Order: sequence, then structure tokens, then C-alpha cells
Amino acid sequence: MGKNLFFKGMFYGAIAGGALSLLDKKTRQDMRVNAKKAYEQVSYAVRHPKEITENVKETAEKIRNTIEQVSEDISYITGKVDELRVLTPQVKEIVKETKSTFSNHEDLDLEELLKEVVVEDDVQFEK
Repeated sequence: MGKNLFFKGMFYGAIAGGALSLLDKKTRQDMRVNAKKAYEQVSYAVRHPKEITENVKETAEKIRNTIEQVSEDISYITGKVDELRVLTPQVKEIVKETKSTFSNHEDLDLEELLKEVVVEDDVQFEK
């Protein structure tokens, strides 16, 4: 029985609060405008249900396409991250080997060697 009184009290309190708020002229005007807009929207939806249905279907399709695209992008990025995980140790090893090679051959002019490699690569790319 306590529940019934509680919900009845909430309902009557909401009605009383709404009625009291309508004593303010600005609130009444705003309510009139909002009620008119809501009535127009509902009546339009009732008169044109196919159009509303089509709009909802189009929006759902756009959302589905966007989700698919995001999913594909995430898969692509995940693949690239996995590739980097595999390549990083290999690159580290190559750098260590290169450093070791140049450390063992102090007579090599590193700067000249790099210039030759860069020039050779540039010539290959230009062809």
C-alpha cells in the first residue's frame, strides 16, 4: 500500500508543479510554441509514415557503413602494428650488425660510404 501512495504522490506533485509553473507568462508561451512544434511533427509523421521509415532506414544504413569502415580501419592499423612488432627486432639486429661492422673497420670512411650509397639509391630511383 505504501508504494501506491508514493507513486500517486509523485504523480500529483508533478501535476501540481507543472500547473504552478504555467502561472509564469513566459513559460506558458514557451509551452505553447513547443506543443505546437510537437503536434506538427507528430501529425507529419502520421501523414507520411513511408518517408519517416525511409529516413530511418537511410540513417541506419549510414551508421552501419560507418561502423564497417571504422572496423576495417582498426583491422588495418592492428595489422600494421603487428608488422612493426615483427620488424622492430629485425631492424635492431641490422643496426647492431652495421655498428659492429663499422666498428671493426675503422679504416673505412663512413661519411664517404654513406654518400656513395645515397647517390646510388638516388640514381636507381630516377630510372
